[in-house]
Amino acid sequence: MGTASSSTSFSQQDLLDTFAISDPKIRSVFLNSAIRRRFLELPLPAPDGSPSVETQADLLGRHKRLAVDMGMRALQACLDDVGATISDIRHLCCVTSTGFLTPGLSALLIRELGIDRYCSRTDIVGMGCNAGLNALNVVSSWSVANPGELAVVLCTEACSAAYVLDSTMRTAVVNSLFGDGAAALAVVGRPAGNSFGVAGGDSFGVAGGDSSGAAGGPRILKFASCIIPEAVDAMRYDWDSVQNRFSFFLDPQIPYVVGAHAEIVADRLLANTGLLRSDIAHWLVHAGGKKVIDAVTVNLGLNRHEVRHTTSVLRDYGNVSSGSFIFSYERLQQERVTAPGDYGVLMTMGPGSTIETALIQW
Repeated sequence: MGTASSSTSFSQQDLLDTFAISDPKIRSVFLNSAIRRRFLELPLPAPDGSPSVETQADLLGRHKRLAVDMGMRALQACLDDVGATISDIRHLCCVTSTGFLTPGLSALLIRELGIDRYCSRTDIVGMGCNAGLNALNVVSSWSVANPGELAVVLCTEACSAAYVLDSTMRTAVVNSLFGDGAAALAVVGRPAGNSFGVAGGDSFGVAGGDSSGAAGGPRILKFASCIIPEAVDAMRYDWDSVQNRFSFFLDPQIPYVVGAHAEIVADRLLANTGLLRSDIAHWLVHAGGKKVIDAVTVNLGLNRHEVRHTTSVLRDYGNVSSGSFIFSYERLQQERVTAPGDYGVLMTMGPGSTIETALIQW
């Protein structure tokens, strides 16, 4: 895997100072977020020192530039990690929800990086923080049909290009949480009885016969999803006619809604596998925010150590949306504590409201 961020980082206090936020309730939201620093690209101040007013066109332009730049760096880091090159890519699945592009990021990256023009590609937009696992599900299916070929999931989210800067609590909740980030994950499908992989590193394998994942990486065993229709509007990024631009909205009840359903989805994931939650050695949960992590931890009966990667990613990057679980996976791999046979669960949450999960095994 590989990750990348935008070039400048800010503490929560830096941001309060930059935007001269004095409202004690809003300051509390920032300072009690469990975030130490985040990577963001902020507009240069106006001549009088106040925050510059950006148009929607300005923000879409920043999204395109940042998403491509971070995406290229995360993709190259992923290829370096697994000992592959640009010419090895046979399928590229790009994910973003912080801006709209047609053609999608995959076309732009194929041009910028010189990826083979016959490379298969997919673009996933509008699925928010969940979309990384949605993409992994799509790429897994592609890999089963194309064993031995290298596919890459690339999540690249320029969250600072989706901010609305005003003095309301609605935008404060969003502005206190998200950060810029990109993350890429290599996937190789293996036919039964053979061992395919990308030499020299870690990559996900797709179950097909062997007991080990590609090049020592985990293999994907199963996915489970859940949408909560009664909470479709609780998380959204849509047009705000008051602000005359797109903006995030997060309902304060989201942590409790997600937490109440996390146990149901996890049990469906493990159904008919013979596994209990206590058999899962590694939990990689989306860093959706302090209250979301707390709700999932309590409802799944996890402890702080089991969500240490999630909380540390939130602390150091904020919520980087669809790529967050890959940032957590990167930290797990750096610990070198996984053992052959270990089971892991990937879990993300996003607008819909939805929960996505995947069961993997090393």
